[in-house]
Amino acid sequence: MAEIDKQIKIPADYIRIEKLSPAHKEKINCFKSYEKELIDFLIEDALDNQEKKISTTYLWFLKNTNELIGYITLLTDKISLSPTLKEEFKKKGVYYKSLPALKIGRLCVDDNFLRKGIGELMIQFAIYQVQKISERCGCRFITLDAKRNLDKSKDSLHFYNRMGFDILREREKGTTAMYKDVFKIIEGANKQP
Repeated sequence: MAEIDKQIKIPADYIRIEKLSPAHKEKINCFKSYEKELIDFLIEDALDNQEKKISTTYLWFLKNTNELIGYITLLTDKISLSPTLKEEFKKKGVYYKSLPALKIGRLCVDDNFLRKGIGELMIQFAIYQVQKISERCGCRFITLDAKRNLDKSKDSLHFYNRMGFDILREREKGTTAMYKDVFKIIEGANKQP
């Protein structure tokens, strides 16, 4: 593992992002996470889903060591508006029952790189993807299912709350559906010179 101070965030320019391909097989087999399900998905299902045009997985590497430090899987989605959200959007002139979204299907950081800002950079990456999509077709939300963990330090709900996501609905299967409206971020970026 690269020698990185435990307190220092990893800057974005230290990272290289690559779309998952068969050439990454050796690298993904070395990936470590306390969430076994996320490792299994990366090794067993991510490339197959990508080839079937279900989702796309992006691998994040530390440039100077070529270590795989995380991955994010994206796919299209929609946010079905609850009665409360429906009323909120009616006030904004939006009268639909559902709205287009980009879903973070999986987001995982290698155990050796937790709490170094990688997850935050991945959320910024997803926002950028929504911005690019919205230039060609409608999209203003990011959705995800936050994995819950009894160990508060491993419960992703707190991370996503800090990143501005709101709870859409609680589920019994150990995840919480969440969303983030990125309309203002997209509009702000589009107005900059």
